[in-house]
Amino acid sequence: MKKKLLVFMLVLSLLVTLAAGCGSEKKPPAPEPPKEPPKPQVQGKFIRHNHGQEPETIDPTLNTTVDGGTIILAVFEGLTKLDLNDNPIPGVAEKWDISPDKTKYTFHLRKDAKWSDGKPVTAKDFYYSWKRALDPKTAAEYSYMLFYIKNAEEFYTDEKGKVKFEDVGIKVKDDYTLEVQLKAPTPFWLKITAFPTLMPLREDIVSKNPEKWTMSPDTYIGNGPFKLVEWKTKDMMKFVKNDNYWNKDAIKIDGVIKTFIAEASTMLAGFEANELDVIDTVPLDEIPRLQKESQEFYILPQIGTYYYCFNVKKAPFNNLKVRKAFALALDKEDIVYKVRKSGTPATAFVPPGVPDAEPGSDFRKVGGPFFPTKAQPEEAKKLLAEAGYPDGKGLPPITFIYNTNEEHKKIAEAALEMWKKNLGITNITITNQDWAVFVNTRQKGDFQIARHGWLSDYNDPMSFVDLFTTGNGNNDAQWSNKEFDKLIQKARLAANEKERMEILHKAEKLFLDDVIMIPLFHYTENTMIKSYIKNLHKSPLGFTFFDKAEIVK
Repeated sequence: MKKKLLVFMLVLSLLVTLAAGCGSEKKPPAPEPPKEPPKPQVQGKFIRHNHGQEPETIDPTLNTTVDGGTIILAVFEGLTKLDLNDNPIPGVAEKWDISPDKTKYTFHLRKDAKWSDGKPVTAKDFYYSWKRALDPKTAAEYSYMLFYIKNAEEFYTDEKGKVKFEDVGIKVKDDYTLEVQLKAPTPFWLKITAFPTLMPLREDIVSKNPEKWTMSPDTYIGNGPFKLVEWKTKDMMKFVKNDNYWNKDAIKIDGVIKTFIAEASTMLAGFEANELDVIDTVPLDEIPRLQKESQEFYILPQIGTYYYCFNVKKAPFNNLKVRKAFALALDKEDIVYKVRKSGTPATAFVPPGVPDAEPGSDFRKVGGPFFPTKAQPEEAKKLLAEAGYPDGKGLPPITFIYNTNEEHKKIAEAALEMWKKNLGITNITITNQDWAVFVNTRQKGDFQIARHGWLSDYNDPMSFVDLFTTGNGNNDAQWSNKEFDKLIQKARLAANEKERMEILHKAEKLFLDDVIMIPLFHYTENTMIKSYIKNLHKSPLGFTFFDKAEIVK
């Protein structure tokens, strides 16, 4: 899932004491203290989490980002949910039956599962949500997460209306029984049912105002452990414990306050001033100090990759040799060890920690490296010259975009200097955009080269590799390859794990050999958590879970 980064200014309060003067002489009125956004009033056990920039959307069907996903997973619950090891456990479904051939799942829903307004959660709520995600008119970028279901992809891609939704393998047997027929055995299917896109939705609420139902606490009705009660745009969101949640007695906190602070330095200041309990990043220059001095600072591994994405349809990056030259000109070790001061230099897209076919095996170790971690300036210059741009001469103006964030800026500036030094180019500029604008720019393909990041939606190589199928909503590179598309289809129908993994290795090789990206490093999260916060789950998938958290003071 697209990596969420941070935007909004925290204003520190100023206390001004005015002394009253004596005498009859008129004096001009004293200036009023500067106004500031009101701080959220916190009474009770609330975790104050700096969420970062305000999400582009918190609609489960439309969301594509980690920031929006964290909120969705606090307010909604799927058929399954993830435990502290990110393994699926019962959610709304208290149990399920799996057919001998592992293609049919029958989910039995809890009869005490309710929406935050007290109405029961039924199988029809899942049916409606999944149908909405598969409706091409909805333009859900994660619709492909449901393509493992029989006839789901056929329905989504059918422009002639021959495939009806009734043909899709989703059947409501009764209010509390949902049957799902898959195309083939899918070992990670129960993990997918915990993903935000597959959350249930209330048709009576969403259909009344599909574009704005998420924007008010009155209509943002969920079935999860928390509910939204206050939203000050570009300031904060307040969530309280959902008293209608079936497992409410297990929730140990009163709620969560999400703030939207941009600058890492301001964020850290708020944490050290005890105004925040959890922050998701720190200034890069502060990492060495915090490692030495703070027991509340953590560098947490994540299953994801930070990369630069080429638009392969726009000059000069419609030329493979140019793309490869730009990739070889970057020194990933310097970026990781000297600039970011955390992470692991990347040699490919799928990161370490993702399993392969054999128990205990690692997809990255089996697949091996594709890119060097040190810059190769001589080879890079040679490729650029072969592409018709010796020493960068003749290259059209190039703009590199990133979303507004101190860390992205420093990394982009370091990359810019490497491109200038190792390729001899002078007509490349970097520019930043606010998050919502930036995401839209990438999705439309309105860029030449852009910052990107991907955190696994579920711990399987498919979560990385299938991004680049033709027409995929997350395929910002605008890349299309028929052989690749066929491999992904074949992998989805593979009879066993060994065959499936062999196919996915071939598929990854296709887009890496075509250099549609520059993998820079594999993610870590530089986070700070107050010592009195216990059992907060920071998932390697990028989400923060509050349902098991406690405040112990």
